[in-house]
Amino acid sequence: MSSGIRRFSNKNRKERLTAAQQEVYDLVVIGGGITGAGILLDAALRGLKVLLVEKKDFASGTSSKSTKLIHGGLRYLKQLEFGLVRETGLERSIAHANACHLVHPENMFLPIVHNGTFSKWTASMAISVYDFLAKVPSKDRKVIIDKDEALEMEPLLDKEKVKSAIVYSEYRTDDARLTLELIKAGRRHTGEAFNYLEASDFEAKPNNKGVKVVTCTDSLTSDTYHFQTRQIVNATGPWADKVRLLENDSSDTNLRLSKGAHIVISKEKLPIQRSIYFDAFDGRMLFAIPRSGVVYVGTTDTDYKGNLDKLTCNLEDVNYILNAVNGFFDGPTVQLSDVLSSWVGLRPLIHQKGKPPTELSRKDEIFVSDSGMITIAGGKLTGFRKMAERVVDLVLKESKMKLRNSTTENFKIHHDPFSNYEEYTAFVDQLTAEYKELEVSSQYIKNLCSTYGKDVGIILDKTKLQSVNSEEEIEALLLQAQLDYCVEYESILHPMDFLDRRTGWLFFDMPRARQHLPAVLRRLEKELQLSEVQAEALRAQSLERIEINSLDVIKNGNETRHT
Repeated sequence: MSSGIRRFSNKNRKERLTAAQQEVYDLVVIGGGITGAGILLDAALRGLKVLLVEKKDFASGTSSKSTKLIHGGLRYLKQLEFGLVRETGLERSIAHANACHLVHPENMFLPIVHNGTFSKWTASMAISVYDFLAKVPSKDRKVIIDKDEALEMEPLLDKEKVKSAIVYSEYRTDDARLTLELIKAGRRHTGEAFNYLEASDFEAKPNNKGVKVVTCTDSLTSDTYHFQTRQIVNATGPWADKVRLLENDSSDTNLRLSKGAHIVISKEKLPIQRSIYFDAFDGRMLFAIPRSGVVYVGTTDTDYKGNLDKLTCNLEDVNYILNAVNGFFDGPTVQLSDVLSSWVGLRPLIHQKGKPPTELSRKDEIFVSDSGMITIAGGKLTGFRKMAERVVDLVLKESKMKLRNSTTENFKIHHDPFSNYEEYTAFVDQLTAEYKELEVSSQYIKNLCSTYGKDVGIILDKTKLQSVNSEEEIEALLLQAQLDYCVEYESILHPMDFLDRRTGWLFFDMPRARQHLPAVLRRLEKELQLSEVQAEALRAQSLERIEINSLDVIKNGNETRHT
C-alpha cells in the first residue's frame, strides 16, 4: 500500500507477525528510534522489503527524550564541526517541508551577558557562519538587538548581566511523533514494523542462499518468531553495543553514554516569552523553551554507566538545572516543588579517549562486523534522514544490490500532508474558529493539529460534541476519540505509549495524564484482553512511571528506589 491511512493495531498484530515469518526480507532493522525509523522509510521508498523490530515502544528511548529541536547545533561550531553543522543545518528546512505539522519554525533568543560563553562579536560571527552553512534565507537570518530591546522582549533577563541579544532561526518538533510518522510512512510502502518485539538472538552468518535469521520475542505473549533477512542493521542507539554482543562481536566498546535531563516548569513560575539559549553557571549552555503553558529546560551532559533500562532524573540533575535557571534569570526562585515533570535520555556518543562528554563529537559513525551486520551510532535527531541514506546506501553495496538513490529529500511523511506551513496555520485557524462555539479551547485544537495533522478530522466529531453540555463531557469525548485513533492506527499496547509518546501529556500536561490514566487502562485492558493480574501489573507500572516523571520520589525524600 503506497498511500492512505493504514491499520496499525493489536487486532491484526498476530496475523502480521505470522505473515512476516513467511517473508525473506532484504533488511531487518533492530531499533525503533528516529534512526531506525528513518532507515525503514528510506529502504521502503527504494523498494526494499524491510522489517523493523523494537523491544519496547517506538521512540521509547532517546528519541522521545531529546530537547525536541530540529537544529544545527550552534555550539558545535566551537568544536570546529563544520560538516556536521552544515549537514544538520540544511536538514532543518527539509524536515520542516516534509512534516510541517510536526516541525515548526522557532526564533531562538541568545542573550549576550557579561563573562558569558559568547561575546557579541563571537556570537555574531558564529551565527553568521551558521546561517551561511545552513543556507538560511535572508529574511530568517540573525538579528542583533541592544540591551534595552532585549530587556523589553524578555523582562526576566537580569539587567545587571545582559549586554545585548541575538535572535536566530531554529525549528521545534515532537521527536516521538516524528519517529512514529516515519514508521507509519514506511509501512505504507514495502516496510513492516513491530513494537514490543525484542531481537533476542540471530544467526549472523548467512546460509548458502545468503539468508540470515533474526529471532525475536514478543513481550506481550512471550511467543518466539524467526525472521529471514539478507542484511541486518543495528540502530539501537545506547543499546548498540549490547546488540552487537548477540553475534558474539568481541570488539571493544565504541559507545560512551551521556545522560541528558530536562525539567518542566509552569510558565507562571518562569514567565519567559520565547525560546532562550542561555548560559549556565559552569560554562555550559541550556535551552528554556515555552510550550503549551509550561516551560521545559535542559539539558545536562554527564557520563552514564548505569542500567540502560532504569534511567531516571535524580536530584543532582534537577538541582543543576534549577541552579542554572535561578542563576541566570531575574525572577522568583524556582524550587524543586515547582517542577511539574521531567525526562532523561541517553546520547550514544562515539568514544574518544581523554575527552569529557561535552566535547565528544555528535557525528554518526557506521561499523560493519565480521558477519556483515551494520551498526550505526552517534548522530543527532536532526540528521536522521542523511544517516538513514548512508546506511541504506551501504546495505545495497554490501548486498551487491543495484544502488537506487534515496528519495526522502522531497517525500512528504504524513499520508495526507500539508503542502506548506501556511496551509497548516490556516487549517489550525479554521478549526479553531469552527470549534470555538463548542467551547473547545484554541490551545487544545492547536495541540491536536500539531499531533495528528489532517487526521485530526478523524478525531473531531462535531455531531458528538454538540450533544454534550459540560467541559468534562467534552474532555471525555476528545480522550475517547484520540484513544480510538491511536489504538487503531498507532499500535499502542501500554498506557505510556499513549500518555507519553502519542500525546506528550506525561511531560507537558501531567494533570491530564493523571486524570486520564484510569480510562486509558480500562480501554487497553479490554483491547488486549488482559487478565486481572496482567491489568493490575499494567496499572502499577503506569503509576510508577508517573511517580518517576513527576519527581514524586525525589520530592518525598526517597530517591534511592529508582536510581
